[in-house]
Amino acid sequence: MNEIAYPVASWRDYVEMCKPRVVLLMLVCAVVGMFLATPGMVPLDVLVLGTLGIGLVAASAAVVNHIADAEIDARMARTQRRPVATGRVGILNGLLFSAVLGVTGMAVLFLWINPLTAWLNLASWVGYGLVYTLFLKRATPQNIVIGGLFGAAPPLFGWTAVTGAVEPGGLLLVLIIFAWTPPHFWALALDRKEDYETVGIPMLPVTHGEPATRRHILFYTLILIASSLAPVAIGMSGWLYLAAALALGGGFLYWSVVLLVNRSRTAPIRTFRYSIAYLFALFVFLLLDHYWFAAVWSG
Repeated sequence: MNEIAYPVASWRDYVEMCKPRVVLLMLVCAVVGMFLATPGMVPLDVLVLGTLGIGLVAASAAVVNHIADAEIDARMARTQRRPVATGRVGILNGLLFSAVLGVTGMAVLFLWINPLTAWLNLASWVGYGLVYTLFLKRATPQNIVIGGLFGAAPPLFGWTAVTGAVEPGGLLLVLIIFAWTPPHFWALALDRKEDYETVGIPMLPVTHGEPATRRHILFYTLILIASSLAPVAIGMSGWLYLAAALALGGGFLYWSVVLLVNRSRTAPIRTFRYSIAYLFALFVFLLLDHYWFAAVWSG
């Protein structure tokens, strides 16, 4: 009798379920939030344990996303080889893995950082892992706009890890990522429109068409550029960041205009890739400016 060969999971499958590249970008934003929250250096224990806890909770939510979207992922070219979609990781094992990550991360934040940061991470976990993944994603073409708030919170987590309080500076950082999320994801949605049509996900290009999506990307890019200048307006950042924000924003505006007037098939994915580099660079310049600005004024 022939035995049925079942797919076997490897450690790489579990790492993939954590969406490491997405979590890494989130952690960069969280770490920048930590450093911007203090004029000096972030205590080493807060830096290490705060980053660890935030990363574990974010990874736990990513695993839930893999599990909830397994049926959809199996029907989309971009995601059909994901571990849960192919059956390499079973739902029960995935849920247990998510629970271990989430509980460990929450414990680290509660015990060694502060309860506020832990509760904010839990709220974000519920928002992304459950509200967005199970409801918003399937219910409205504004899923990215509404759900973007949950993914925009990492710099606030870093800020509260240091200060133990929600303050205007941390909220401004959230605003930047909140404004960045729609043009970032809608560019990808343009590139993957057929996949979303196939699985019935009401992304904006599917429900409102590509021309409307391109106009929305331009509109939100302008909002993003304005939001990125807010740290300068309140005196949190100086000229170095201002120059970088204008240059990087100009690049994003260029790609949004290319999307609007150009019908190149590669423009959406190139815009999507630029958006990732944009956010990473913007937050790095926030950090560089913070210490350069402090050094100039203290000197």
